[in-house]
Amino acid sequence: MPASMFGVLARLGLQALTTYDGESIFPLAYVQATGCFIMGVGLRMKVPFGNFYGPLYTALTTGFCGSLTTFSGWQVDIFDSWVNSGQFSRGGLRDFMDGFTRTWVTLVLSLGSLKFGIYVCGVVQPYFSAPPPPRKNVRYTLTILAILTYAATLPVYFFLPRNFRHQATAALLFSFPGTLTRYLLSINLNPRLKTMPLGTFMANSLGTALLGFFHVLQGFSSPVSQNACSSLQGLGDGYCGCLTTISTFAAEIGALERWKAVSYIIISWSTGQLLLLVIMGSSFWSGHVQEQMTCSFQTS
Repeated sequence: MPASMFGVLARLGLQALTTYDGESIFPLAYVQATGCFIMGVGLRMKVPFGNFYGPLYTALTTGFCGSLTTFSGWQVDIFDSWVNSGQFSRGGLRDFMDGFTRTWVTLVLSLGSLKFGIYVCGVVQPYFSAPPPPRKNVRYTLTILAILTYAATLPVYFFLPRNFRHQATAALLFSFPGTLTRYLLSINLNPRLKTMPLGTFMANSLGTALLGFFHVLQGFSSPVSQNACSSLQGLGDGYCGCLTTISTFAAEIGALERWKAVSYIIISWSTGQLLLLVIMGSSFWSGHVQEQMTCSFQTS
């Protein structure tokens, strides 16, 4: 629970930090690279984490890294480039190049960061000794604190100023349900198919479709209410962002045989873009939905 929340906060914070005029690289690149680097560290430390406290490994990889990185955000970012949602002065070829660049740069950065995290951890790990496992009362205390931390998102959502809702508090509220959905899909569906991890594929595809749908709702010519707009933003950043993952996607690519890995990438990327073409593209081109967000957020 807390790992999902911290992952969302880290993603939103990195995106805010790296979004500025004249940026040299798109903000999600920093998010995906950071999450995959930490995932690499987690993979290298799987056995020590398991010997120390098993849930710590799941919290770091599935919880934090899976919530920090986002497959659905990557897919929507690419589709927005195809349709030039920013209304930049450029031709169709440049729109294609922008989407293509966001595709390959993300893949290269994610896979490279994962390998780099594994390497760095392997270099420094021999210099650190593992602490003794926590006692039972410490484990119970950690569990209670984890539950209370997530429970606090409800009063935080309602009692903090309303302009915080679209920025963070709504996303925190929906973060753990997204991570839990991904986790359940993975453990139930991944073993069923040997050619690719079916659970992760379903989580990434479902999250991408939902994020595209939420973007459509935020772009109606007759805008939805400010409360609804904040909730939709929270569902996109929180639920969809945590439901989908690049870090696990990259780790699974690295674990698959060469052609299985290539087919997994192509199928996942193509499915995401086709879903967005049906959901967002048809809505844009029908004339009832704007490519830019039309709803507004509360400012106080």
